[in-house]
Amino acid sequence: MISEIGVQTRGQGLYEFTNLFRSEIRLTGDGLVTLFVRHTSCSLLIQENADPDVVRDLKAFFHCLVPPADDPSMHYLRHVAEGPDDMPAHIKAAMLPVSLNVPVRDGQLMLGTWQGLYLFEHRTAPHQRRIAIHFSRDAAAP
Repeated sequence: MISEIGVQTRGQGLYEFTNLFRSEIRLTGDGLVTLFVRHTSCSLLIQENADPDVVRDLKAFFHCLVPPADDPSMHYLRHVAEGPDDMPAHIKAAMLPVSLNVPVRDGQLMLGTWQGLYLFEHRTAPHQRRIAIHFSRDAAAP
């Protein structure tokens, strides 16, 4: 089964979409879900969803690690025509996963207690991001 969901962002940050996934994607049996974000300036993460400081700290860390192109430390960048956030967004997406695999048991994602699915938006403007989803059902499952 191949599906797709959209995640609307409001600029840089982590957007949990676990509940959106569960409400829009129906899984049955056991298998493996693969998620793939269809954009080059955002990423996918499985991350803690209990303490909002975790996602704030991740956003701050990656901003310090890869600042905007108009920061003096990024003087070497050439791809700057799409704004100071664009090439840093591509760098972050090259460092972080753009696909995830999650086991499924009895139609449920086998996420840990404090884990959630996140889209990590690296651009400053709002975007509608598309995530392709493939569910491979275990052939041995009843």
